[in-house]
Amino acid sequence: MSNLRTFDLNLLVAFDALMRELNVTRAAEQMFITQSAMSHTLHKLRQQLDDPLLVKTPSGMKPTERALALIDPVRALLAETERLIQPPIAFDAATSQRRFVLAATDYIEFLLMPELSGLIENIAPGIDLHVKRTETSFPVAPLENGSLDVVLGFESVLNPPAHLHRQYLFSDKMACVVRQDHPLISKPPSLDEFVAVPHMLISRTGSNVGIIDQELAELGLERRIKLIVPHFLSAPLIVAKTDMILSLPYRIAEQFTKIAPLAIFPVPLELPDYDLCMIWHPLRDKDPAHQWLRDKIIVIAGVIN
Repeated sequence: MSNLRTFDLNLLVAFDALMRELNVTRAAEQMFITQSAMSHTLHKLRQQLDDPLLVKTPSGMKPTERALALIDPVRALLAETERLIQPPIAFDAATSQRRFVLAATDYIEFLLMPELSGLIENIAPGIDLHVKRTETSFPVAPLENGSLDVVLGFESVLNPPAHLHRQYLFSDKMACVVRQDHPLISKPPSLDEFVAVPHMLISRTGSNVGIIDQELAELGLERRIKLIVPHFLSAPLIVAKTDMILSLPYRIAEQFTKIAPLAIFPVPLELPDYDLCMIWHPLRDKDPAHQWLRDKIIVIAGVIN
């Protein structure tokens, strides 16, 4: 007698064909194998199940009592197996009630969320979005357990683990903004002018040191950071009312000029561009709903880019 570890489950497919046809030759044709191969398969079935299964009689092959008792359970098992291996049901965004959770900075909220929210509201009104702030440490566990769908941010800042999947969205570079009638800066500032003006810093962690300060330190220079705020929201209005200079990603600086009377200038330092990426766990890579969300984010990123 066999147990599941030693039983060849493919034999059950042959068993079903034999029980339907009650003829080795016709069962072989149904399975697209030779009559000899099917005879060998029947022999293996008899060995595995310790029963003749099909017996020759004057009126043809007849199933044994053991075979008759197995027909319905085997067919039910094959039908369930067939269901299990079918491709997942296509995701219907128009009727879905799914809720997606994204981790992002206010930079991402400012640039992506208006367009992404509008798109989803139009084509998938039942879908909800929840945006959480990115954490100081990368949120590996929430991505793995499914409480978080994607993380959006600058790859060099996030430093995600190598086993996670990622998609490049677009690049950004640093710029600086001042009020349009600034008394000292009316054109792209030199490095000395840049350092001489008091600065405003956006720091979600509260740190008073950024990449610009690191670059300045290597040149033996230091800027005065007069004001630190944790969010982008108030920044354009503050800069427009003061003589401070604010360094930030260029795409955000462009949006700020639509909110307040500001001038954009390049930062007088050699700074790398920043790659914005979307990161997700491989456990959800083939999930149709998750693929749909990622596709929509890529579409919006393409519009912005």
